[in-house]
Amino acid sequence: MLKVGLTGGIGAGKSEVSRLLVEQGAVLIDADRIAREVVAPGTPGLAAVVEAFGEDVLAADGSLDRPRLGSIVFADADRLAVLNSIVHPLVGARSRELEEAAAEDAVVVHDVPLLTENGLAPLYDVVVVVDARPETQLDRLVGLRGMTEQDARARMAAQATRERRREIADIVIDNDVPLEELRRRVKDVWDELVRRAHGAPEGR
Repeated sequence: MLKVGLTGGIGAGKSEVSRLLVEQGAVLIDADRIAREVVAPGTPGLAAVVEAFGEDVLAADGSLDRPRLGSIVFADADRLAVLNSIVHPLVGARSRELEEAAAEDAVVVHDVPLLTENGLAPLYDVVVVVDARPETQLDRLVGLRGMTEQDARARMAAQATRERRREIADIVIDNDVPLEELRRRVKDVWDELVRRAHGAPEGR
C-alpha cells in the first residue's frame, strides 16, 4: 500500500485532482467528507462543537450551520484551534479505519486540506500538493463558490502559505490550467505513484 497525502490551498483545485485520481484507480479517503460525518446530527462530535461554540452554530433542522461556524473560526485563530481539537482526532480515527479496509496493493490517497498546517507530512509515503496562484484561488472562490472577496481572503489567510505547502511536497501539480491539461498532469502523477507503489519503501 502506498499512502499519499494530497493537499492544497482552498480554491486550488484539490477536489478536482482527487476526483481524477479516483478515475485512475486510487482509493480516496476524504478528510472533509469525514469531517462532515463526525459532526452529523446525533454524533458526539456535534455535541462537543455545540458545547464549545453554543447553539447559535446549529441550523433550524439541528444540523451544523457550517457557514456560521466558519465565519466565527476563520476570523479567530484561537477558536479555530478549539474546533480543530474537537474534529481532527475524530477524523483521524475514521481515516485509519478506512485505510485498514483498503487492499494491500492499493494507492490510498488521503485528501487532507490542513496537512501542512498540522504537520502531517511524515504520516504519508508521498505528499502531493495542488498549487495555484492566489489570484486564481480568489477568482474560483468568488466566482464558483459564491464567497465574498472578504470571506475568501480570510479563509486563504487562515491556511499555510503557498511556500510552506510547496516545501513539504514530494510532487507539485500546478493547476493554473484548463481541465484537459490538468487531466494529463494527474495521469502523469498517477503513473509515478503506481511506480512508487510497486517498490516504495516504508515511510518517507
